[in-house]
Amino acid sequence: MSNLKSALIQLQCELVAERNLVNPNELSWLQYDILNLLRQKGPSSPSLLAEQLHIRPSKFSKAIKTLKEKGYVIQTVNQQDGRGLLTSLSSAGRTFLDSVDAGHTYLYETADAVLSTEEKTLFTQCANKLIRAFEEERMRKHVPNN
Repeated sequence: MSNLKSALIQLQCELVAERNLVNPNELSWLQYDILNLLRQKGPSSPSLLAEQLHIRPSKFSKAIKTLKEKGYVIQTVNQQDGRGLLTSLSSAGRTFLDSVDAGHTYLYETADAVLSTEEKTLFTQCANKLIRAFEEERMRKHVPNN
């Protein structure tokens, strides 16, 4: 196995472990991603959110049910068309994300402490380049998950 492949696998494992520490069995990754997307993009229709997450609407409906039960999201009638729903992040959802963000601060603090200024710049550039490549590949494939 190449050093790059090994490093990427190990980094992914470490990031998953960190994510599990700040969100211990609270929500699924998909549910967290829905909340984070709502925080970034603002209120949106369920179909558009499902499309942005590359999942089927039925999978989105199942994921959103728990978020509504926990009070993390609110769904209201879309005032523009009067028919569809508009999904929004609630104040409880924002509070939950803020608590998760506090846990993520550890990742930043660790990177900040162990990387030189030049390494931080290079890591940021490389990470952003990989993120764009992964996003573009997903968009190119546009294969909904089951």
